[in-house]
Amino acid sequence: MREGKLILLHGFSNQEAVTMMRAVKTATSDPGEIAFAITTPTNLEWKIKDLVDQVRFEHEYLKENPPDPQKGIND
Repeated sequence: MREGKLILLHGFSNQEAVTMMRAVKTATSDPGEIAFAITTPTNLEWKIKDLVDQVRFEHEYLKENPPDPQKGIND
């Protein structure tokens, strides 16, 4: 299993989740190390260790390969 910090949110609206993520990032010394995940119908069926591994993998990938803010999702 990949090491690192992860916060899993369940049952919050999108706005509530964004507000919570921003609050956590301001309350920690290294906010870039925290991965966030929101439950989905699919990942609710996963084992916790598989969910943590997948979220940490995606977090590490995006840190090394940040999306281009000039491009849209469908570009």
